[in-house]
Amino acid sequence: MLYLWLFLLPVLSVAQTDIKVGASLIARNGNSSWLSPSGEFAFGFRSLSDGNNTEDERLFLLSIWYNKIPSRTVVWFVNGDRPAPENSRLELISNVGLVLTDPQSEELWRSEKSLGEVSRAIFNDTGNFVILDSKSDKLWESFQDPRDTLLPSQTLGKSKLLSSRRSEESFSRGKFQLRMLDSGDVVLNTINLPSNFANDPYSLTNTAGNSNGSVSPGKELEDGGGVYLSQAKVPSASDFYHRVTLNVDGVLIQYVHPRNSNTNASWSIIWTLPEDICSAVSATDGIGVCGYNSICTLGDNNRPNCECPDRYTLLDPSDKHGSCIPNFTLSFCGEDEETRNHGLAEDIYAFVELANTGWPTTGSNYAVLEPFSEDECRNSCLHDCMCAVAVYNDGVRCHKKKLPFSNGRVDPTFNRKAMFKVLKSDLPLPPTSDPQFPIPEPKAKEKFPRTLILAGSLLLGTSVFVNILFIGASTLGFCVINRKKLEKVNPRENLAETNLRCFTYQELFKATDGFKEELGRGAFGIVYKGFTPSDVAVAVKKLNSVIQDKEKEFRTEVNVIGQTHHKNLVRLLGFCDEGQERLLVYEFLSNGTLSSLLFTRESRPSWNQRCQISSAIAGGLLYLHEECTTQIIHCDIKPQNILLDDYYIPRISDFGLAKLMKMDQSHTYTNIRGTRGYVAPEWFRGLPITTKVDVYSYGVLLLEIICCRSCLGGEMGGERERELLTDWAYDCFMDGKLDALVEGDIEASSETEKLKNLAMVAFWCIQEDPSLRPTMKKVTQMLEGAVEVLVPPCPFAF
Repeated sequence: MLYLWLFLLPVLSVAQTDIKVGASLIARNGNSSWLSPSGEFAFGFRSLSDGNNTEDERLFLLSIWYNKIPSRTVVWFVNGDRPAPENSRLELISNVGLVLTDPQSEELWRSEKSLGEVSRAIFNDTGNFVILDSKSDKLWESFQDPRDTLLPSQTLGKSKLLSSRRSEESFSRGKFQLRMLDSGDVVLNTINLPSNFANDPYSLTNTAGNSNGSVSPGKELEDGGGVYLSQAKVPSASDFYHRVTLNVDGVLIQYVHPRNSNTNASWSIIWTLPEDICSAVSATDGIGVCGYNSICTLGDNNRPNCECPDRYTLLDPSDKHGSCIPNFTLSFCGEDEETRNHGLAEDIYAFVELANTGWPTTGSNYAVLEPFSEDECRNSCLHDCMCAVAVYNDGVRCHKKKLPFSNGRVDPTFNRKAMFKVLKSDLPLPPTSDPQFPIPEPKAKEKFPRTLILAGSLLLGTSVFVNILFIGASTLGFCVINRKKLEKVNPRENLAETNLRCFTYQELFKATDGFKEELGRGAFGIVYKGFTPSDVAVAVKKLNSVIQDKEKEFRTEVNVIGQTHHKNLVRLLGFCDEGQERLLVYEFLSNGTLSSLLFTRESRPSWNQRCQISSAIAGGLLYLHEECTTQIIHCDIKPQNILLDDYYIPRISDFGLAKLMKMDQSHTYTNIRGTRGYVAPEWFRGLPITTKVDVYSYGVLLLEIICCRSCLGGEMGGERERELLTDWAYDCFMDGKLDALVEGDIEASSETEKLKNLAMVAFWCIQEDPSLRPTMKKVTQMLEGAVEVLVPPCPFAF
């Protein structure tokens, strides 16, 4: 049985800073915190921008930190999933407590739902922030609302827990927990994000026990019902700061740091738990200590090292403990049936072998073959389209596994060998000898060595792509990844499902025949048609205005886009991030853009088809705003960015790219994202940019779909298009002349009520006051008839 060492550190100071009701802090660089009396702790806003002063990067974390050491180590925080924008406010309010609001007064966090009468707050030298009533009784305290760290004299009460952070760079909730059970036992366990489902503990400590001469909890535990940090053979609290932190890798560690240290001092480790986390964590129904498909080895200080197998690469390069994905696509069953039947699998696949490597849990096993030789095991996996890895065990047993794998680790005691099936075409090939088809090297990245290029991007030749197609829009759309609703689901919770492929520049050069056939171009890139070796068409968007010095940001945002899965969104298949080259590979859609369907054909689409297209686009936007992993604001909804598949089902393209683009090269207006005619008024008025900008653009688009007429007026040609569409359509509505909107369309004219409802939905969407516009969820409900559509006010009266 393991025992958690419980050390009682003396409290050196009980001095406290009084904070009156009405006191507040503003999130901005500079003095945005309250200090404890000694100045050793600070409570307030910490910038997350890492020196980036661009407006949309000014985000802050409400936290408590050690204020007198160079690292300014954070020990408590609240809004890791929802960073506070610059000029957000924290205020101590009577009968409420602490309330954090953004610049638009939207509440981001509060200390409790209801506290009763609040008299004041104190911040003391233990690092505890306490809210008191008029009798000085505690209403709330940070010590009873812990995050990933315990401080001296702090308890972890029964049914309380610590949660790890997502990564070293992220303060979002991670997958590890330290929990005090009602029984008094302390357990370490993983959870299956985004839920709270707790897997079996990987460490269990009986708090009633005693171990290695450490002090057993006495009266403090009996009275307080919690776990304390206490003193036993550790550096003196008068000379050292102490903390216990549940780290991002699941290891619980007690740290010490010298007080009044010089800039070279750092935190030192006193003890860790567990001793071997790679072996300890073995959740059969969830992720391991390392991400899916990653392999764990034990490193220094009992910390895990997570590495991707050969031919695999990190899905999120910023998360070294995250999931890995193959840099190739294994054929789906049926795609290479002819090849397998002719015994040619040896020409396509090879194996990469790792000794003493395995997955002790059986969750990823789908077949166990015994008795079997190693050659039989390898051959069985080779000709099995479902097999991604074969593990040969004890000289007699063959385990066949399919993606994804969990809890992989290297252990010298393992008498087993892991054999990863990879495409032979993934192995480096010699340069082409064809002088008529030279492959240029990608341009070198300025200031950064090419060794920063992800090694897993060395893919040449034949991988099987997703078999649907994409066509590039004429201009590149913009998007904003909005972090304001990250409580729902964190952007890194389902990384293993993204399965984007990392291409090399040479691969895409070959696939497009030297970027020969251009499909479309815009201000930020050109789209080329390409073909895989299996003759599947793809569209390759070659970006020409990506911020060059942000590989991590590029890959992070591409991964966010890759996690979107909706029938009305164009699917991203992969990317290239090599040197100065940034390319995106999409499915290719053969029926062009909605713009060409509405405005350039002799006959307009049927009324029923236009209604279906309107509903489908609304559904896609609803997904981007409320249902996908990270909220995405498109910012450039227009018919040129709506593509049509083989069945003329609309698919929204070019979402999720804003952070990759240089702000001084927008379509029409500097620092304004979007296209004239579809841009919401708040862009010009300095108002907050929210999902309502997409609602506005959708309203304009809906009018275009109804009328089969462009909002751009005279630019589209024709006497009848001189007047702005929105003004003209509203005048028709007010004059009772809705038939004019669908002139000559008998089917539309016969459905007067439906036509009226669609028009009114559009007028609600284009209200100049953003607060009057409906959400996309309400828009879809109005289109479906689930919500009554009321007569809208004049859209232009704001």
